[in-house]
Amino acid sequence: MKDAIFLDNAATTRTDSQVLQAMEPWLSEKFGSPATLYALGSEAKQAIEEARQRLADLIGADAKEVYFTSGATESNNWAIKGTADALEPRGRHIITNEAEHHSILMPCRFLEKKGWDITYLPVDGDGLVDPEAVGGAIRDDTVLVTMVHGNHEIGTIQPIDEIGAVTREKKVPLHVNAAQSVGHIPVDVQVMDCDLLSLSAHKFYGPKGVGALYIRRGARITPLLHGGGQERKRRPGTHNVPGIVGLGKAAELARGRLEKEMERLTGLRDYIIDSMEKNMEDIRLNGHRSRRLPNNVNFSIEGIEGESIMLSLSYPTSADTKPIYVSTGSACVSGTLEPSHILLSLGIPVELAHGSVRISLSQDNTREDADNAVKALAEVVERLRSMSPVYKRGSKQCASGSKSDGCDCEAAS
Repeated sequence: MKDAIFLDNAATTRTDSQVLQAMEPWLSEKFGSPATLYALGSEAKQAIEEARQRLADLIGADAKEVYFTSGATESNNWAIKGTADALEPRGRHIITNEAEHHSILMPCRFLEKKGWDITYLPVDGDGLVDPEAVGGAIRDDTVLVTMVHGNHEIGTIQPIDEIGAVTREKKVPLHVNAAQSVGHIPVDVQVMDCDLLSLSAHKFYGPKGVGALYIRRGARITPLLHGGGQERKRRPGTHNVPGIVGLGKAAELARGRLEKEMERLTGLRDYIIDSMEKNMEDIRLNGHRSRRLPNNVNFSIEGIEGESIMLSLSYPTSADTKPIYVSTGSACVSGTLEPSHILLSLGIPVELAHGSVRISLSQDNTREDADNAVKALAEVVERLRSMSPVYKRGSKQCASGSKSDGCDCEAAS
């Protein structure tokens, strides 16, 4: 791995060495369960509470509003199903949008099978939800609005502050999936005015298998799991002490590095976007050009499949070229042959959606990595296009699906 360039950090990040160091004692000599009363357990309980405070400090919450989970997927399921169960007497309507992560869409579809009414709001060509559309969709029987903060695939950052103002005025709970944004951009639950917020440690240099759900004091939600009385009787199961300690350390590090690293990655992101647009023709930037996560680059490339690009970069033909790891979109569904539902929601034609490539950066990536990646990508694209029976140079694919030489459609920019 040290000889490869890893550019799939929206899927997962390398665990920070300081996080590993903080976790190590809790994997060996400090192995006690926090549920026990003797010293070994008391130490573990104290470590959990210290991690809870560190995470609360990162997101602007009270520590008593933070509940540890196995990750954002569990947190998202808990937020949606738990709120639905608690507020069902009030109504059976939930609002989300078409460009959400599957861990939001699947729980919503599960509830649809149970007779719930789900409104899937459209997004514009950049992937943005209109806050006024959220307000217009709220009904007397609406019990939850659930929206992503930073999109995992195209990087677009939703106007959550504005959406939060709408839901607060309408007295409807707001859940935010912040798995991609926490630790990378400022996230403050008070500014967002949200009632629930999900996150995952491994998205910002923490360990896999641990995350959290912020639950605003007074929010009504029933447990997703049932068992012991851990996490103040809301989320049972023996605590993952090493993971929780690692999450707390990752939160502490993120809080100290946030401003400087956000500026550095934004510059690197824009450098890659500019370099790709200068070195490749017939490509389309997906997501908002500036209102996007600092580590996210996503392009659709005309005339070739994203999987072909990904595999060509992963297994270079030249011994002098480093393997480069990127994604064709959402890592959670990259094994499917179906085009990305998120790209389709932007109005991108199926053929062009199949040619998407996502580059996502981390604190480990450098300007040299960016140069090597763009150079290798340009060479791969040129080689694959030379073999393509469908690609016609200079013929851009419009959002409507039609082709025309010299097309100046915004969607084909």
